[in-house]
Amino acid sequence: MAFEKVKEIIKESPAFTQLTDLAAERLGGKVLYATDDFFAEKENLIAPTRGIFITDKYTDRGKWMDGWESRRKRTPGHDWAIIKLATSGKITGFDIDTNFFLGNHPPHASIEAVNISSADGITDWENLAWKEILPKSHLDAGSQNFYECESNEIYTHLRLHIYPDGGVARFRVYGEVFKNWDAVSTDHIFDLAAAINGGQAIACNDMFFSAMSNLIMPNRGANMGDGWETKRNRTPNNRDWVILKLAHPGVVESILVDTCHFKGNYPDSCSIEACVSETDDVVNATHWQTLLPQQKLSADHEHHYQKEVNAVGTITHLRLNIFPDGGVSRLRIFGKISK
Repeated sequence: MAFEKVKEIIKESPAFTQLTDLAAERLGGKVLYATDDFFAEKENLIAPTRGIFITDKYTDRGKWMDGWESRRKRTPGHDWAIIKLATSGKITGFDIDTNFFLGNHPPHASIEAVNISSADGITDWENLAWKEILPKSHLDAGSQNFYECESNEIYTHLRLHIYPDGGVARFRVYGEVFKNWDAVSTDHIFDLAAAINGGQAIACNDMFFSAMSNLIMPNRGANMGDGWETKRNRTPNNRDWVILKLAHPGVVESILVDTCHFKGNYPDSCSIEACVSETDDVVNATHWQTLLPQQKLSADHEHHYQKEVNAVGTITHLRLNIFPDGGVSRLRIFGKISK
């Protein structure tokens, strides 16, 4: 199996970083164990945003660092941490980010993976059926270290090894959610667009202030930055848009548009279109149908729509339009899957 480090390009990340971060804390990922987190807690590995640096901040153990950092190892061996993915999935690539770890980053890292039904009661992490999915690879200091994963298997837990010790700011695990749709009833109503179910934000015309992927995250937005927000547009009759791929083809029954925290910058109105496509190349599709006619929006408010939703049958993708610009915190698309 050939592994090649993906070259970093200024202001451009590998395509796989547009996929779901399966390890993200906000999605439900957890760091279950680390051999050592003396200087900085293991839980920081999967926190949102890149790590920060505060010059004069110290703890009783030394310099405060926004990441996972072990002490300087004076015995044989190396450090490692166990990460439980938010949901089982197929991994496409990694970002081992050493942001602000300059004289204290690990020179190398490797990754192992396993698929287990439950980690409850496990105390001996070393004797699981681990499979190496990233061999020992070089890490640059203060950098996002991108690596591709060529394994097509489904995994639930990862073990990040660092050699021999040091600090990693963030660990991102990009891939596709795996869900056993054969076990899901066609009578069950759930959020067809939610990232935890496999929904994806695949395209938009603008996300100047915050990312489109926030729209389909769990819970309500934590703050104004935890949503999708476009820049102020001065073009008359402007329309900003974002396209979502549903987790599974389905029939929509109700919709929630949440402008939580957006008070002076919420869109005046919105509409939603839908289509059926076997591919994600739908930006210029001409077969969009109106799922939700244009609706007036309010500041910092959950807008529920049911009787306003048009019966368009089974869909695979949708396009949220906002007029003329602004921010939306969350979009929920409740419905039933089609088989």
